[in-house]
Amino acid sequence: MKPIIEVNHVWKEYHKGIDRRYKSLRDTIVGMPERLFGQDKEKFWALEDIDFKVEAGESIGIIGRNGAGKSTLLKIMSRITPPTKGEIILRGRVASLLEVGTGFHPELTGRENIFFNGSILGMKHSEIKRKFDEIVDFSGVENFIYTPLKHYSSGMQMRLAFSVAAHLDSEILLVDEVLAVGDAEFQKKCIGKMDDVSKGEGKTIFVCKS
Repeated sequence: MKPIIEVNHVWKEYHKGIDRRYKSLRDTIVGMPERLFGQDKEKFWALEDIDFKVEAGESIGIIGRNGAGKSTLLKIMSRITPPTKGEIILRGRVASLLEVGTGFHPELTGRENIFFNGSILGMKHSEIKRKFDEIVDFSGVENFIYTPLKHYSSGMQMRLAFSVAAHLDSEILLVDEVLAVGDAEFQKKCIGKMDDVSKGEGKTIFVCKS
């Protein structure tokens, strides 16, 4: 059987000091000479020749200091950004939890965001509806489920986001350092849930931690 995750000699190059936010046409033209003549000095490799394989049902933890490239690797695995060189093969449905609030809308209620975020992650409406009570119960935000997300603390948003991702019928769960936002009790609960879905449901868990 082939590995569920294959990271084959992946490299990722970035450019220091480049502002990637939206710019007007004037800003783009003004900054063009700097990009044309100074870009080579600003390049750096966020990832260099990363190569490994993960078998189905395994739980893998990546540990490293800030800036080591952990989040970059997860973004490539989540198809948010492409690698500069190399390739990543994922043989299964992927659920990813990379940043607090990713895939959520601040003006929507917690309930609405469960359906909204679940749809982004590839869940069918009927699947979300069937698992709705489990998601809310695990998150512990049932008293605020009809409150707009903009009134949630970062910890409450993380609880809800993790709960949606953990209850998705996926083969691969990618988790960045967002669990550091929650309290110790909920972190323990999340670790227990990841252990359950890995051993009980055969999911592959990939976690990054400083």
